Amino acid sequence: MKSNDLKMEALVVKSTGNEYILRTNDGKIIIASLKGNFRIKDLKSTNPIAVGDRVKYESINNDFWITNIMERKNYIIRKSKNLSKKIHIIASNIDLLMIIVSMKMPKTPLGFIDRFLLTAEAYGVPAMIVFNKYDIYKEKEILEMQELFELYNSMGYKCIYASATENINTNLIIDELKDKTNLIAGASGVGKSSLINVIQPHLNLKTANISNFNEKGKHTTSFAEMYPLTFGGNIIDTPGIRSFGILNFKLPEIAHFFPDMKKYINNCKYSNCIHMYEPNCAIIEALDKGEIKASRYASYLSIIQEFEEAGIDYKYD
Repeated sequence: MKSNDLKMEALVVKSTGNEYILRTNDGKIIIASLKGNFRIKDLKSTNPIAVGDRVKYESINNDFWITNIMERKNYIIRKSKNLSKKIHIIASNIDLLMIIVSMKMPKTPLGFIDRFLLTAEAYGVPAMIVFNKYDIYKEKEILEMQELFELYNSMGYKCIYASATENINTNLIIDELKDKTNLIAGASGVGKSSLINVIQPHLNLKTANISNFNEKGKHTTSFAEMYPLTFGGNIIDTPGIRSFGILNFKLPEIAHFFPDMKKYINNCKYSNCIHMYEPNCAIIEALDKGEIKASRYASYLSIIQEFEEAGIDYKYD
């Protein structure tokens, strides 16, 4: 069959580096490769195609080849390993980013949550937070969780507490996921795969125990993969991420993606204020008044520091 005789569209459900698993419009699963020197214009990415992409493909001598990628409505990125100026696309065309976190075994750093939320804000991805492992929390962790609930709810992020092992509030998670394309993400060991297995037992995703020595999780997912949900929609399971570097921002832009800071920005004296040492900075004034939480400002400073340590200065680009 000639290449022009069969051109169709499909959804990328898994990427293993050199090959891509596609779900065609009629529900078939095929394996395809990239045709030729495939690149996405103006995107410095280590992976030209990501899970969630819609692509065009063709068949040549019973082999399938991806020929084009359709326009993305959004995507989530992270900094690539060992390549400080390269990005890796985690997933694309997302209706909801569900960040799974835990207050212990292991405890998710606030900076990790804030980096994910910043990236979601920047690329137009709605986000919410699920506090997993509720069944093991003592009074201290519950109080800390309630404080974070109040903080993130005040910024417009929905929060749910849950337990995969005790099946707590998994019905609420199903309600959020239904009929959407959902990216499920979190640090290693927070129980992401366990939650998915409760919601969709037939998937039987691999799980691992937490090390009692350092309370760090182990990677149980090697590649991002999309699964259809029996109640409607899809979930994209991702490898647990130990750190979440960000890139592709100019320094004065970063505060725009912190909803609790954004409303003060126009009151700063300088339009390119980075809210650290400039005079008449409205964000510093709000921080001093307790209108911005110190923990959030600390996350903001750590991101600025990350840019400076990498020798990347986007302030005047």
